Amino acid sequence: MNILQVNSSARAFANGAGSFSTRLANELVQRLRDAEPQATLTLRDLNLAPHPALDESTLQALFTPAEARTPEQAARVALDDALIAEIQAADVVVLGVPTYNFGVSSQLKHWIDAIARARVTFQYTEKGPEGLLKNKTVYAVLTRGGVHRDQPSDTVVPYLKTMLGFLGMTDVRFIYAEGLAMGPEAEARAVADAQAQIAQLVHDTETV
Repeated sequence: MNILQVNSSARAFANGAGSFSTRLANELVQRLRDAEPQATLTLRDLNLAPHPALDESTLQALFTPAEARTPEQAARVALDDALIAEIQAADVVVLGVPTYNFGVSSQLKHWIDAIARARVTFQYTEKGPEGLLKNKTVYAVLTRGGVHRDQPSDTVVPYLKTMLGFLGMTDVRFIYAEGLAMGPEAEARAVADAQAQIAQLVHDTETV
């Protein structure tokens, strides 16, 4: 089993402090590796190594034939190629997903923009779009200051379901840690509840 972990918090994570999404994603990955000792891990931390945004120069590079690209264009496309290769090789994807202003972080959005490439990770057919990143399990660890699960204010889950499904990743499992900004007791409950969800998901995976 090849695991790809993508941390997308803007907050650093050191000595167990900082980002809740990274902390809980780490715990999930550790449980998966305990259950599958031969599993390999690729870690992509978008805070430590931010990925550039999709801008006009990037689009020009992507739409220029490879043999005609300038060295600068080739280098820019190579950054996206590396992310695509990582997710193509993954069997399991663990996403640390903090909620910022009712959406995903810009770090995660840049990663999604990078891996969504026509004729590589998706294609259009006579029957409509087809995702090419198939046969993967995605765990999305969602952390929120408030409580938004199953509410109109939760735009993150629909977006991830739509975007990941478009790319062929339809087995998406969500872990919720909500109320993290609602006081120490609420924070402790949120973390404990997320840890229980993680334990149950890994247990369910082992017994399938």
